[in-house]
Formats: sequence, structure tokens, C-alpha cells
Amino acid sequence: MNAKAEAAVAARGNFIDGREVESIGGGTVEVKNPATGAVIAIIPDSTREDVDAAVKSARAAFNGDAWGGMAIRERVKLINRIADAFETALPELYQLETQNNGRPVNETRAQLGRLPDFLRYFGGLALARRDDVIPVEGNYLNYTRRTPIGVVANCTPFNHPLMILCKSLAAVLASGCTTVVKPSEYTPLTTLRLAKLMSDNGLPPGVFNVVNGIGASSGRFLAEHHDINKLVLTGGTEAGRIAGSAAAKVFAHQTLELGGKTPVMVFDDYDVEQAVNYAAFGAFVGAGQTCVCAARHIVQKTIYDEFVERLAAKTKAIRIGDPRDPETQLGPVVSQRQLDRVLSFVQAGHDDGARLVAGGQRRIVPGHENGFFVEPTVFADVAPHMRIAREEVFGPFTVVIPFETEEEALAIANDSPFGLAAAIRTRDVHRAHRVAAKVKAGIVWINDHHRLDPASPWGGVDDSGIGREFGIESFNDHFDVKSVMLSTEGKAFDWYKGTSQQPRLN
Repeated sequence: MNAKAEAAVAARGNFIDGREVESIGGGTVEVKNPATGAVIAIIPDSTREDVDAAVKSARAAFNGDAWGGMAIRERVKLINRIADAFETALPELYQLETQNNGRPVNETRAQLGRLPDFLRYFGGLALARRDDVIPVEGNYLNYTRRTPIGVVANCTPFNHPLMILCKSLAAVLASGCTTVVKPSEYTPLTTLRLAKLMSDNGLPPGVFNVVNGIGASSGRFLAEHHDINKLVLTGGTEAGRIAGSAAAKVFAHQTLELGGKTPVMVFDDYDVEQAVNYAAFGAFVGAGQTCVCAARHIVQKTIYDEFVERLAAKTKAIRIGDPRDPETQLGPVVSQRQLDRVLSFVQAGHDDGARLVAGGQRRIVPGHENGFFVEPTVFADVAPHMRIAREEVFGPFTVVIPFETEEEALAIANDSPFGLAAAIRTRDVHRAHRVAAKVKAGIVWINDHHRLDPASPWGGVDDSGIGREFGIESFNDHFDVKSVMLSTEGKAFDWYKGTSQQPRLN
């Protein structure tokens, strides 16, 4: 498809209280197809008043009988009904996501196909949830009661719009909370479509609201709103610092999944061809626009030259083109700004004396001359101190660094402000567990990459953020815990009679 074949530009609004509405005021933002550069939608840059209206809607739904008073089993039935409708709508949704963020249709089909089960898994957690009875000293019954925390503010990124949204949304719905979502201004279209789909399938008004706009304005208004109870943000580390600081002022819970510079340690007992296949997948899926991109390949010197040669050849063979073509293996990055960023790191690699072995240039795709395509890029002979080995690129870009010993590999891997994901390639089971225990990361893959599951906690440490999505950890963080202490003795008590003989105060 070329720019001339684009559908007419649609003016879209926000989604508040169960319907799409116009912005109260403010400017607008163009949404572009990254493969063509053509404008495909116009969205509002939401004002503080827009955000306030959305949060009020979410609070009213949380407090109201239609959602707040819904029995758990009825809520889970509704979640499963929405999951079924979501599954039915997948062909429309993955095509729309490809048009909006430029990922090849094979990738969006595979990724979005898993999302209905995110909802079903958390629905199962809601049914299986039990509160605790705690053994305590003395004749007391101590138990806990958990209550949903309330309104969850969620700022989602452009790279996996629906997938990252659903990581939070599944826990929100299952716990009985409500949410206001600020999608990336680059990729709001599938979020708006999902809002309509859920409303059409019985989700009460106000449970799921969408405010569009730029992060520095609309996103900031949401993060600092006085009536949110939790902030979920996936994005850059600096954005996390700003939004997290704002949300801290209202003592909101926080889950922040931020930047990364994933180290992949490749040991010489592992099959080189398989290591290269994982390297290409880890580095270039999603055009490398993922926080867990395989950004640093730390390769043992005994296989280093073979690894570099094979990875360069594999990278040069990747098919770049129209993301709607099933034969395409790599689509564009999301914007001109992101394209310029990738090319600036190519220059930085040259400046630092690294060896470019593949890619490094903008690619002009016939019929898509205004698209934001860049060749997948590999630099070899990289030293750990180089900028390209330390800063997150967020594009189809990876580096290869040699090492000799296991201790050296770990030292290089851990020499980073980030700690989101790491990967290990080895056939030595003892080494695998030993290195996994010592590497600084919230997620570790052994002989795999990019694998996630709704049952497995997801998140990082240090500059990669705080909190966890997925798993019972995420579900539990959507509740406040109340401890109830009941005396089972019924004895008379008077502290102020015979105080000196009382054995304890509390």
C-alpha cells in the first residue's frame, strides 16, 4: 500500500463514560502510518479538563453498583465474554495495529492472538483469590480483607500498544478497579477500538476510559491527578522519573517498566547457529523497538568471529518492506524522530571506532518512499564503555562484545544502569543457574528470548523501573490489605486497673 491508497483521515476523540467524545478544548495531534508517512487520524491533545472528566467517570464507576457492586463471579463472566469478543475481532485489530505502528502483520497477528488469554488468566485469579488467616500470639483470630485500590492511570507506549495495555487491563478488570488510559500519541487506534468493543459487550460506562494526547501534557495531567490510586507506565526512564514523581505526591501505587539494555551472554558450549537465530530475533523483532531488545551480545572469544560473521549474514538477509505484506520480516520504526535517533547511534558507533558489519542506513522501500525504514544494524568489536553499548537505542540495532571468562561476561552484563532483562546461551545447566542468579535483571531467559506469560511476573530493577506486571504479584498490587484482629477470649480488660501488673501493652 502506498500513501495514495490510505483511507480518509478520521477525526477521533477520547473515550469517556462508555462513549467516544470530543475534547473539551486544546490542540490536535496527527497520527501517521509509519510505513508511508501519511496521516491516518487526528486525535485531541487532551486538556486537564478532559483528564479530570475521565478520572471522575472512572471514580463514579468504581463507586457505583453496576461495576463496584458486581459480584466476583458475574465480573469474571463479563471478562470472559469480553475475551471471546476480543478473540473474534483479532483479524481487524492486528491489521489496524500494523497500520498504526508499522510492525509486520505476522508479528501483530502472533502477538495479539495471545491477549484474550491475559484476561482469562486474571479472571481465574479473581475466582481463586483467598484472603489469609494469620496465626498470631494470644487468643486472637487475625485475618485479612482485600479491597480494590480504585482508579488506575495507565500510560502506554507505541511499540506494543494493545499487548502492554492488556498486561495492566487484565489485572484492573479482574480486581474490580477502573482505569484511565493515555495511549501513545503515535499509536492510539487499537486502544480506542478495544474501548468500543468492551463497551459493546457489556462493560459498564466509566470502567475503561481513554484520553489521547502528548505525554508531556495529557500524560502529565493524568499522572499528577489527585484522584488516581495507581500509576502504570511503560516508557523511557526519564519519563518514568517525571511521572513517578508526580504520582508519588498523591501516594499512588506505581508500576513503572522503563528502559533497558539487555545483555545476552553467549558461551562457547552453545550452538552458534542457534545463538545467531536468537540474536536476530531478539534484536530485530518489532524493529528493535522494545525495552527487552537483545541490545548487547557478549560473546565468548573462542566463537566470537564465527558469531559475528554469521550474524552479519543473517541480518543482511532480513526482508524489509510493506508491513502488510506477509513476506515482510522487518517494518519501519514508528516515526521520523525514531529513525533519526537510530542513525545518530550509527554515527556514534563510527565515531567510537566500532566495526559496522551490517546495516547502518536508511532504506527506501519502493511505493513507501516516505516511510521510516532503517536497515537492521550490527556493530562488532565494541567496548563496554562505548555509547552504543550503554545507551538504549530503541531500534533495530545491536552490538557484539567479546569476553573470555564467565566472570568477565557477568561484569560486562552488570555494568549498566538498567536491569530489565538478560539472556544466557549455554548447554551447561550449572552455569545457566549460576549466571542467572548473579546477573542484574528482573527477567532472565536461558536459551530463549522475548518469552512472556501472564502467570510470570514482568519488570525490572534500577533504572528499568519498579513493580511487576503479570502474575499474582500484579494482581495483589491492585488491592489494599486490611488486617482484622478479633479477640476470642472475651475476658474483662482494664489497663488502668492494676497497670503495673499488665504483661504487655499491645
